[in-house]
Amino acid sequence: MTDKTSTTDQYTFQDPVTRFPSISAPKQDQPEPGLDRDLEPQTDRGETSYRGTGRLKGRKALITGADSGIGAAVAIAFAREGADVALSYLPVEEPDAVEVARLIEESGQKAVKLPGDLTDAAFCRSLVNEAAEQLGGLDILVNNAGKQIAVERLEDLTDEQLDETFKTNIYSFFWITREALKHLKPGSSIVNSTSIQAYSPSSTLLDYASTKAAINNFTKGLAEQLAPKGIRVNAVAPGPIWTPLQVSDGQPKDKLPEFGKDTPLGRAGQPTELAPAYVFLASSESSYVVGETLNVNGGKPSP
Repeated sequence: MTDKTSTTDQYTFQDPVTRFPSISAPKQDQPEPGLDRDLEPQTDRGETSYRGTGRLKGRKALITGADSGIGAAVAIAFAREGADVALSYLPVEEPDAVEVARLIEESGQKAVKLPGDLTDAAFCRSLVNEAAEQLGGLDILVNNAGKQIAVERLEDLTDEQLDETFKTNIYSFFWITREALKHLKPGSSIVNSTSIQAYSPSSTLLDYASTKAAINNFTKGLAEQLAPKGIRVNAVAPGPIWTPLQVSDGQPKDKLPEFGKDTPLGRAGQPTELAPAYVFLASSESSYVVGETLNVNGGKPSP
């Protein structure tokens, strides 16, 4: 299991090959969308290792898919950097969301839990406005929620899955961002989660990979549109990251023991290794970075 008691942080000099162990995850299954709580081995979301330096002090962030995996790691990091955070997640993910909210509050920041279904356009609109009201404003939006279900053959990809994947992974980005523009002011940041799948799609993830490519285009086009208004839009493209997404039918079960071992670093990434990329793009340190897709993938070739 991942050691969460380590005293090292992201500023410690470390060998990236051995910073985290190369996991050989046992075959396992969780009902979609999956919980960090039940994942074997457990993920590292920076609970004990992420050290903040005030880079987001006073900021107010809304993060979708914030209960587990990458979204949870970003929420924890944002709080450690001084931001108040609104967490968007599905109601069935409440156990994970409660834990993330606890960690945010232990960091001295406000946590707002906002469960609901992002495939519902009306909920997406209300989510943004509720987050802004409870946080007292909004200046960071992280569109991160994603649906990923592996299907071996295109003939077996149902219309229902296709619709839910596109609504979750790209429609919600449009709905939420459009509403958020009513609140975002100059200096605000939008960070979208795309994927290595946008460049190197797996044959079993045609619908998911297609949405991730769409997110790249959405990011770059919107970045040009909003830059003159002082609102920066960028994206992060994770590679193989160990999250509940993988065991809730996100990967074929027989591939789990080797997940991530084909990267140059020889291992899957942990969610906490993504967090600094989101912090950088959300902070004023990246004030001249616009329309960028930052790849965090263990060395897999990408544009």
